Amino acid sequence: MAKKIIRFGVIGLGLMGREFGSAAARWSHLLAMDVQPVITGICDTNPALFGWFTDHFDSIKVQSADYHDLLASSEIDAIYCAVPHNLHAQVYIDIIRAGKHLLGEKPFGIDAAANAQIMAVLAEHPQVFVACSSEFPFFPGAQRIFKLLRDNPFGPIIEVEAGLLHSSDLNPDKPLNWKRMAAINGEYGCMGDLGMHPLHIPLRLGWQPRNVRALLSKLVTERVDKTGQRVPCDTWDNATLVGDVVSADYGQFPMTIKTYRIAPGETNTWYLHITGMRHSVWFSTRYPKSLYTLAYTPGGAQIRGEESLGYETAYPTITGGIFEFGLSDAILQMWAAFCDELAHGRDGMKQPFYCATPAETQQQHAILTAALASHRQTQVIPVAG
Repeated sequence: MAKKIIRFGVIGLGLMGREFGSAAARWSHLLAMDVQPVITGICDTNPALFGWFTDHFDSIKVQSADYHDLLASSEIDAIYCAVPHNLHAQVYIDIIRAGKHLLGEKPFGIDAAANAQIMAVLAEHPQVFVACSSEFPFFPGAQRIFKLLRDNPFGPIIEVEAGLLHSSDLNPDKPLNWKRMAAINGEYGCMGDLGMHPLHIPLRLGWQPRNVRALLSKLVTERVDKTGQRVPCDTWDNATLVGDVVSADYGQFPMTIKTYRIAPGETNTWYLHITGMRHSVWFSTRYPKSLYTLAYTPGGAQIRGEESLGYETAYPTITGGIFEFGLSDAILQMWAAFCDELAHGRDGMKQPFYCATPAETQQQHAILTAALASHRQTQVIPVAG
């Protein structure tokens, strides 16, 4: 089958840049895809990172420490951009103005003002396709919950809980990096870094809270920098947000969103729990093959169930259904969705779940901005928009 080739440049060659490279290299894992990404450009301010890409991809035509070289290249159709949050507005805007399609990392601007700048330029260039990276909702359990929610077996919802918990900052002796510096990461701290992951499905369903009460924690206030000196660590480590959601389909209910960098016992756990009057469901990437349910019979019995999902994906793959799904699989599925929508439009996609949208990043910023005000004022704050 002849495939449409999308030539990608990668700006930011760190952890997630390499994950995209791995996904592109594994593209044959997907079945019946008529579109394929090919990496033709790489950029990072640290040229030492070029080697992994040039060793594995002979398709690379452009390599530079200046991202403008990628934007000027006729060898590149689209950009994956993974740079620190303080650079999002300038770099994303330059990418869009250059006419390159974009998958950008969260939170799509260091703050609401930066996000608004990106959105304004995007409105001026409607021919450019732009989406936000968020891979966890492509896990089979998350996909199953999304399908259930569209069919609405839950009845009125009692509550929703979602979060991303990890322990990357549990060690107080871990050296300082940019994600622990408000000037680079932003005042949101862990919320900006992690928040789109748990918010992706709720926002897709129209569950933007009307208001929010936030409890934010700074648990490690100093870390050692590159010189060995102890310096302030001034971002929020953990955040708990409780919002009031009103849904035409599900009624009014509280929604709790947690983003923790210091969560003892966790490595990198995404979860979504929905408790309803007729049906409830729980999924966590800690137990990726298990979908837990609670159904209520007409006679009042409460019946708990656990279904082993196996490898049940939005885009079919060569992997047998009995095997276990993981993060690299979720990233591959997300990239398949991005390339599918870029090539065919949303209405022409092979399956209905698409990547997080710029409009959803704007909703995310409204929630996180209200959360900062809530913590400062110790009160419930309305969410704009």
